[in-house]
Amino acid sequence: MRVVIQRVTEASVTIGPSIAGEIGPGLLIFLGVGREDTAEDGRWLAEKIAKLRIFPDADGNMNRSLLDTGGQALVVSQFTLHARTRKGTRPSFNDAAPPAVAAPLYDTFKTQLQTALGNRPVAAGEFGAMMAVRLLNDGPVTIIIDTKQKD
Repeated sequence: MRVVIQRVTEASVTIGPSIAGEIGPGLLIFLGVGREDTAEDGRWLAEKIAKLRIFPDADGNMNRSLLDTGGQALVVSQFTLHARTRKGTRPSFNDAAPPAVAAPLYDTFKTQLQTALGNRPVAAGEFGAMMAVRLLNDGPVTIIIDTKQKD
């Protein structure tokens, strides 16, 4: 699994005319599921994100986590995180898991993140939907994590 995490002061995802999910201060998490990903990848990633110290402490140092701050999380599926761009100018998405595999892992990840956050609600988009995402990046702080590169 790959994620792009952005620390935000607010974020929302809209599908058509309706807001599917919105948060105040916290993390916007774009999640891409790869062909070889498993629920164990999701569990590891959820725990990592919940404990990731990227929020400022009283001295302005990044020493606080989502757990520490009580911040919110918004998860948006994004298969394009597995784009291959080595050849030509049209990305290949062959490394992304097919929807029948990716959708259940996306749903499982949301539950795993909720558990890692002490059962706080996790806002989300809708798997496979065309979505409009709005965010106010805080910092800006943007972190990329790939479960296949845990070293």
